[in-house]
Amino acid sequence: MVLGSGGARGLAHIGVIHELMRSNFEIKAIAGSSMGALIGGIYAMGKLDVYTNWVTALQRSDVLQLVDLSFGRNGLIKGNRIIELLKSMIGNANIEDLPIRFTAVATDLEAEAEEWFRDGPLFDAIRASISIPTIFTPYRYRGREFLDGSLVNPLPISATLEDKADLTIAVILNGKPENKAKPQPAQSKNKNDHRAAYQRRIAQFIDEYKPRRERQQEDTLGMFDIIVKSMSIMERTITKAQLKTHSPDIVIEIPIDACNFYEFYRAEELIELGRQKTEAAFLSRRPGGITAVATT
Repeated sequence: MVLGSGGARGLAHIGVIHELMRSNFEIKAIAGSSMGALIGGIYAMGKLDVYTNWVTALQRSDVLQLVDLSFGRNGLIKGNRIIELLKSMIGNANIEDLPIRFTAVATDLEAEAEEWFRDGPLFDAIRASISIPTIFTPYRYRGREFLDGSLVNPLPISATLEDKADLTIAVILNGKPENKAKPQPAQSKNKNDHRAAYQRRIAQFIDEYKPRRERQQEDTLGMFDIIVKSMSIMERTITKAQLKTHSPDIVIEIPIDACNFYEFYRAEELIELGRQKTEAAFLSRRPGGITAVATT
Protein backbone atom coordinates (compact mmCIF):
# COMPACT_ATOMS: atom_id res chain seq x y z
CA MET A 1 0.00 0.00 0.00
CA VAL A 2 1.36 3.44 -0.95
CA LEU A 3 0.25 6.44 1.17
CA GLY A 4 1.01 9.90 -0.21
CA SER A 5 2.42 13.07 1.43
CA GLY A 6 0.45 16.23 2.24
CA GLY A 7 0.48 17.40 5.86
CA ALA A 8 -2.86 17.22 7.67
CA ARG A 9 -4.47 15.70 4.58
CA GLY A 10 -2.54 12.59 5.60
CA LEU A 11 -5.23 11.97 8.21
CA ALA A 12 -7.35 10.77 5.28
CA HIS A 13 -5.02 7.73 5.23
CA ILE A 14 -6.76 6.60 8.41
CA GLY A 15 -10.11 6.59 6.63
CA VAL A 16 -8.60 4.67 3.72
CA ILE A 17 -7.23 2.00 6.05
CA HIS A 18 -10.47 1.81 8.03
CA GLU A 19 -12.48 1.24 4.85
CA LEU A 20 -10.10 -1.47 3.66
CA MET A 21 -10.34 -3.22 7.02
CA ARG A 22 -14.12 -2.92 7.02
CA SER A 23 -14.15 -4.60 3.61
CA ASN A 24 -11.94 -7.45 4.89
CA PHE A 25 -8.82 -6.56 2.90
CA GLU A 26 -5.48 -7.77 4.19
CA ILE A 27 -2.73 -5.15 4.07
CA LYS A 28 0.53 -7.03 3.57
CA ALA A 29 3.03 -4.17 3.25
CA ILE A 30 3.16 -0.41 3.66
CA ALA A 31 5.64 2.12 2.31
CA GLY A 32 5.35 5.77 3.27
CA SER A 33 6.93 9.18 3.01
CA SER A 34 6.35 11.99 5.52
CA MET A 35 2.78 11.94 6.89
CA GLY A 36 2.21 8.67 5.05
CA ALA A 37 5.13 7.16 6.91
CA LEU A 38 3.67 8.32 10.22
CA ILE A 39 0.20 6.86 9.63
CA GLY A 40 1.55 3.75 7.92
CA GLY A 41 4.08 3.08 10.66
CA ILE A 42 1.55 3.47 13.44
CA TYR A 43 -0.81 1.09 11.64
CA ALA A 44 1.99 -1.45 11.08
CA MET A 45 2.64 -1.32 14.82
CA GLY A 46 -1.01 -2.16 15.50
CA LYS A 47 -1.78 1.13 17.28
CA LEU A 48 -3.82 3.05 14.71
CA ASP A 49 -6.92 3.07 16.93
CA VAL A 50 -4.94 4.64 19.78
CA TYR A 51 -3.67 7.37 17.48
CA THR A 52 -7.12 7.88 15.93
CA ASN A 53 -8.79 8.36 19.31
CA TRP A 54 -6.15 10.93 20.23
CA VAL A 55 -6.10 12.91 16.99
CA THR A 56 -9.89 13.12 16.66
CA ALA A 57 -10.03 14.79 20.09
CA LEU A 58 -7.54 17.51 19.13
CA GLN A 59 -8.67 21.14 19.14
CA ARG A 60 -6.89 23.95 17.34
CA SER A 61 -5.28 25.09 20.60
CA ASP A 62 -3.99 21.55 21.23
CA VAL A 63 -2.24 21.53 17.85
CA LEU A 64 -0.57 24.84 18.59
CA GLN A 65 0.72 23.55 21.93
CA LEU A 66 2.47 20.69 20.12
CA VAL A 67 4.62 23.18 18.23
CA ASP A 68 8.12 23.45 19.72
CA LEU A 69 9.68 26.40 17.94
CA SER A 70 13.33 26.20 16.97
CA PHE A 71 15.48 29.28 17.38
CA GLY A 72 18.15 27.96 15.07
CA ARG A 73 18.54 28.74 11.39
CA ASN A 74 17.71 25.34 9.91
CA GLY A 75 13.98 25.06 10.63
CA LEU A 76 10.98 26.61 12.41
CA ILE A 77 9.92 23.56 14.42
CA LYS A 78 12.10 21.03 16.23
CA GLY A 79 9.48 18.27 16.16
CA ASN A 80 10.70 16.64 19.38
CA ARG A 81 7.52 17.38 21.35
CA ILE A 82 5.13 15.56 19.04
CA ILE A 83 7.45 12.58 18.53
CA GLU A 84 7.99 12.13 22.28
CA LEU A 85 4.24 12.40 22.87
CA LEU A 86 3.53 9.72 20.26
CA LYS A 87 6.20 7.44 21.69
CA SER A 88 4.78 7.78 25.20
CA MET A 89 1.25 7.11 23.93
CA ILE A 90 1.99 4.37 21.40
CA GLY A 91 5.36 2.98 22.44
CA ASN A 92 8.23 2.27 20.09
CA ALA A 93 9.46 -0.80 18.23
CA ASN A 94 12.04 -1.77 15.66
CA ILE A 95 10.70 -1.77 12.12
CA GLU A 96 12.05 -5.25 11.44
CA ASP A 97 9.92 -6.59 14.32
CA LEU A 98 6.61 -5.17 13.08
CA PRO A 99 3.94 -7.68 11.99
CA ILE A 100 3.57 -5.85 8.65
CA ARG A 101 6.42 -5.10 6.25
CA PHE A 102 7.04 -1.35 6.49
CA THR A 103 9.25 1.15 4.67
CA ALA A 104 9.70 4.80 5.61
CA VAL A 105 11.24 7.05 2.97
CA ALA A 106 13.43 10.04 3.80
CA THR A 107 15.94 12.21 1.93
CA ASP A 108 19.66 11.99 2.70
CA LEU A 109 20.72 15.65 2.63
CA GLU A 110 24.40 15.10 1.82
CA ALA A 111 23.96 12.20 -0.61
CA GLU A 112 21.00 13.99 -2.25
CA ALA A 113 19.23 10.65 -2.53
CA GLU A 114 16.29 8.80 -1.00
CA GLU A 115 16.79 6.48 1.94
CA TRP A 116 14.55 3.52 2.73
CA PHE A 117 14.28 2.67 6.42
CA ARG A 118 13.34 -0.97 6.92
CA ASP A 119 15.01 -1.57 10.26
CA GLY A 120 15.81 0.33 13.43
CA PRO A 121 13.51 2.29 15.77
CA LEU A 122 10.21 3.16 14.11
CA PHE A 123 9.95 6.73 15.36
CA ASP A 124 13.50 7.60 14.31
CA ALA A 125 12.53 6.63 10.77
CA ILE A 126 9.26 8.58 11.00
CA ARG A 127 10.98 11.70 12.35
CA ALA A 128 13.49 11.55 9.49
CA SER A 129 10.68 11.16 6.97
CA ILE A 130 8.64 14.18 8.17
CA SER A 131 11.49 16.72 8.16
CA ILE A 132 9.88 19.24 5.80
CA PRO A 133 12.59 21.76 4.78
CA THR A 134 12.54 25.13 6.61
CA ILE A 135 9.51 23.98 8.67
CA PHE A 136 11.00 21.05 10.60
CA THR A 137 14.67 20.98 11.46
CA PRO A 138 16.67 18.24 9.67
CA TYR A 139 16.93 15.02 11.67
CA ARG A 140 20.37 13.64 12.43
CA TYR A 141 20.22 9.85 12.45
CA ARG A 142 22.89 7.21 11.86
CA GLY A 143 25.48 9.94 11.44
CA ARG A 144 23.63 11.68 8.61
CA GLU A 145 21.15 14.54 8.14
CA PHE A 146 17.72 13.64 6.79
CA LEU A 147 14.93 15.72 5.28
CA ASP A 148 11.36 14.95 4.25
CA GLY A 149 10.91 11.92 2.00
CA SER A 150 8.60 13.83 -0.34
CA LEU A 151 11.57 15.79 -1.69
CA VAL A 152 12.65 12.76 -3.70
CA ASN A 153 9.76 10.28 -3.52
CA PRO A 154 6.36 11.55 -2.36
CA LEU A 155 4.69 8.36 -3.60
CA PRO A 156 7.20 5.51 -3.04
CA ILE A 157 5.59 2.83 -5.18
CA SER A 158 9.06 1.52 -5.97
CA ALA A 159 9.48 0.45 -2.35
CA THR A 160 6.69 -2.13 -2.77
CA LEU A 161 7.71 -3.74 -6.06
CA GLU A 162 9.18 -6.79 -4.30
CA ASP A 163 6.07 -7.37 -2.18
CA LYS A 164 3.66 -10.14 -3.12
CA ALA A 165 0.04 -9.00 -3.16
CA ASP A 166 -3.02 -9.00 -5.37
CA LEU A 167 -3.18 -5.21 -5.65
CA THR A 168 -1.00 -2.18 -5.11
CA ILE A 169 -2.98 0.79 -3.81
CA ALA A 170 -1.62 4.34 -3.93
CA VAL A 171 -3.16 7.20 -1.94
CA ILE A 172 -2.34 10.65 -3.31
CA LEU A 173 -2.91 13.64 -1.04
CA ASN A 174 -2.44 16.31 -3.71
CA GLY A 175 -5.38 15.39 -5.92
CA LYS A 176 -7.48 17.73 -8.03
CA PRO A 177 -9.08 20.54 -5.99
CA GLU A 178 -12.80 20.42 -5.31
CA ASN A 179 -13.10 24.12 -4.42
CA LYS A 180 -14.12 23.48 -0.84
CA ALA A 181 -14.56 26.48 1.41
CA LYS A 182 -11.95 26.66 4.13
CA PRO A 183 -13.33 27.26 7.65
CA GLN A 184 -12.18 30.33 9.53
CA PRO A 185 -10.06 29.80 12.67
CA ALA A 186 -12.06 29.80 15.91
CA GLN A 187 -11.62 32.95 17.98
CA SER A 188 -11.82 33.30 21.73
CA LYS A 189 -14.80 35.32 22.98
CA ASN A 190 -12.79 36.54 25.95
CA LYS A 191 -10.56 39.36 24.73
CA ASN A 192 -8.69 39.34 28.05
CA ASP A 193 -7.82 35.68 27.86
CA HIS A 194 -4.01 35.82 27.70
CA ARG A 195 -3.71 32.15 26.79
CA ALA A 196 -6.10 32.59 23.85
CA ALA A 197 -4.19 35.69 22.76
CA TYR A 198 -0.92 33.73 22.85
CA GLN A 199 -2.46 30.95 20.79
CA ARG A 200 -3.78 33.45 18.25
CA ARG A 201 -0.30 34.91 17.88
CA ILE A 202 1.20 31.46 17.23
CA ALA A 203 -1.62 30.68 14.77
CA GLN A 204 -0.95 33.93 12.95
CA PHE A 205 2.75 33.09 12.84
CA ILE A 206 2.02 29.70 11.30
CA ASP A 207 -0.61 31.03 8.90
CA GLU A 208 1.45 33.92 7.60
CA TYR A 209 5.07 33.78 8.88
CA LYS A 210 5.83 37.38 8.04
CA PRO A 211 5.92 40.70 9.92
CA ARG A 212 2.72 42.71 10.06
CA ARG A 213 4.40 45.62 8.33
CA GLU A 214 4.91 43.52 5.22
CA ARG A 215 1.19 42.86 4.78
CA GLN A 216 -0.33 44.97 2.02
CA GLN A 217 -3.64 43.15 1.65
CA GLU A 218 -5.49 40.29 3.32
CA ASP A 219 -4.79 37.71 0.63
CA THR A 220 -1.05 38.32 0.37
CA LEU A 221 0.85 35.06 0.61
CA GLY A 222 3.16 34.71 3.60
CA MET A 223 6.46 32.84 3.65
CA PHE A 224 4.81 29.76 5.17
CA ASP A 225 2.20 29.72 2.37
CA ILE A 226 4.91 29.97 -0.27
CA ILE A 227 6.91 27.12 1.30
CA VAL A 228 3.87 24.83 1.43
CA LYS A 229 2.70 25.70 -2.10
CA SER A 230 6.20 25.20 -3.49
CA MET A 231 6.41 21.78 -1.83
CA SER A 232 2.99 20.84 -3.24
CA ILE A 233 4.02 21.81 -6.78
CA MET A 234 7.19 19.74 -6.48
CA GLU A 235 5.33 16.74 -5.01
CA ARG A 236 2.69 16.77 -7.75
CA THR A 237 5.37 16.89 -10.44
CA ILE A 238 7.29 13.95 -8.95
CA THR A 239 4.08 12.01 -8.32
CA LYS A 240 3.03 12.30 -11.97
CA ALA A 241 6.40 10.91 -13.02
CA GLN A 242 6.11 8.08 -10.49
CA LEU A 243 2.67 7.10 -11.77
CA LYS A 244 3.97 6.96 -15.34
CA THR A 245 6.88 4.74 -14.29
CA HIS A 246 5.04 2.50 -11.81
CA SER A 247 1.31 2.06 -12.33
CA PRO A 248 -0.52 1.01 -9.15
CA ASP A 249 -3.69 -1.03 -9.50
CA ILE A 250 -5.84 1.43 -7.56
CA VAL A 251 -5.27 5.17 -7.09
CA ILE A 252 -7.18 7.04 -4.38
CA GLU A 253 -6.99 10.84 -4.65
CA ILE A 254 -7.57 13.24 -1.77
CA PRO A 255 -8.21 16.78 -3.09
CA ILE A 256 -5.44 19.24 -2.34
CA ASP A 257 -7.94 21.78 -1.01
CA ALA A 258 -9.45 19.36 1.52
CA CYS A 259 -7.70 21.30 4.28
CA ASN A 260 -4.72 23.49 5.04
CA PHE A 261 -1.37 21.82 5.67
CA TYR A 262 -1.54 22.25 9.46
CA GLU A 263 -5.26 21.65 10.17
CA PHE A 264 -4.83 18.46 12.18
CA TYR A 265 -7.81 19.47 14.34
CA ARG A 266 -10.12 18.51 11.43
CA ALA A 267 -9.34 14.81 11.82
CA GLU A 268 -12.89 13.43 11.85
CA GLU A 269 -13.77 15.20 8.63
CA LEU A 270 -10.56 14.10 6.89
CA ILE A 271 -10.88 10.47 8.05
CA GLU A 272 -14.41 10.34 6.66
CA LEU A 273 -13.18 11.87 3.39
CA GLY A 274 -10.56 9.13 3.09
CA ARG A 275 -13.20 6.47 3.70
CA GLN A 276 -15.52 7.93 1.06
CA LYS A 277 -12.78 8.25 -1.55
CA THR A 278 -11.73 4.65 -0.94
CA GLU A 279 -15.27 3.35 -1.27
CA ALA A 280 -15.70 5.26 -4.54
CA ALA A 281 -12.36 4.05 -5.93
CA PHE A 282 -12.90 0.38 -5.22
CA LEU A 283 -16.51 -0.02 -6.26
CA SER A 284 -17.09 -3.77 -6.21
CA ARG A 285 -13.50 -5.08 -6.36
CA ARG A 286 -12.69 -7.31 -3.36
CA PRO A 287 -9.40 -9.24 -3.83
CA GLY A 288 -7.59 -11.12 -1.10
CA GLY A 289 -4.46 -9.12 -0.35
CA ILE A 290 -3.06 -5.60 -0.78
CA THR A 291 0.34 -3.95 -0.86
CA ALA A 292 0.33 -0.39 0.52
CA VAL A 293 2.65 2.67 0.31
CA ALA A 294 2.31 5.85 2.45
CA THR A 295 3.74 9.44 2.01
CA THR A 296 3.20 12.96 3.54
